[in-house]
Amino acid sequence: MKSFGPVPSRRLGRSLGVNNIPPKVCSYSCVYCQLGRTLHMQSKRDEFYHLNDLCRDVVKRVSEVRKDNERIDYITFVPDGEPTLDINLGKEIIQLQSLGIKIAVISNGSLMWRNDVRNDLLNSDWVSIKIDAVSEAFWRKIDRPHRLLKHKSIMKGIKDFTEIYDGELVTETMLLQGINDGYEEVERVAEFIADLNPAKAYIAIPTRPPAENWVKPPEESIINRTYHIFKEKLKQVEYLIGYEGNAFSSTGNIIDDLLNITSVHPMREEAVNELLRKTGSNWHVIEKLIEDRKIIKTEYRGNKFYIRKLSSLNIE
Repeated sequence: MKSFGPVPSRRLGRSLGVNNIPPKVCSYSCVYCQLGRTLHMQSKRDEFYHLNDLCRDVVKRVSEVRKDNERIDYITFVPDGEPTLDINLGKEIIQLQSLGIKIAVISNGSLMWRNDVRNDLLNSDWVSIKIDAVSEAFWRKIDRPHRLLKHKSIMKGIKDFTEIYDGELVTETMLLQGINDGYEEVERVAEFIADLNPAKAYIAIPTRPPAENWVKPPEESIINRTYHIFKEKLKQVEYLIGYEGNAFSSTGNIIDDLLNITSVHPMREEAVNELLRKTGSNWHVIEKLIEDRKIIKTEYRGNKFYIRKLSSLNIE
């Protein structure tokens, strides 16, 4: 299945996800990634799924959701890897516009140096670009980019995109304790983002189990300091550190639902319980998936999470 949800999104309300990239094909291998280390590092665009197959799957899912009288606020390209690696992304956005639902793309920004990527995103309604660091050393330590990617070219490409994009642009900065949370780097990041003039700048911290177990969120005082530095330079700044809730939707096949959602969106235990309740299922479903090594359980910051098993995950 190429689509999943709708799932509750802290930024987009009720979001129907589009998984247009196979598991863990990405241009980065971020230390905080909730899906673990990247299975296949790639910076070249490619066709991963047939255009018509992917769009047909999304249209079918939208029809099912509408029959259940559920709301979809956005169709969101938020796959297992970097969505702009999909060479059909621009065509997919145009085809799905016929559904009359806003289109969002959540990107790490790594391919923004390419003209075709910038052009593909122009027809989307909402784009999020990840800017974790302005200093190249911090960028490499946090995002662990593909060896062919050039930091300066990416930063210039992001700036070039914001000058031609008419939709709603937001940025997301993941703060990590002892890496990019220092005063000087936060200042540099805030200045760079201010030059992009986004509708909103989000400050995030790891809220789900990260790829590397040494990754920690900063102290509250540092998060607060970062917010005020951003606020001095930007119009709209928000934290992205809260729990998004349990309002996940079902297709009617609880196993497919759990596998599809947890492949891109680790679920807290209470969210799993709520989805099971909605479908009249019980906890034996989870126990069987764990026994079959299709889902694994982990804990982070006092909460239990369930994540689809990928060979890249370094947790058991």
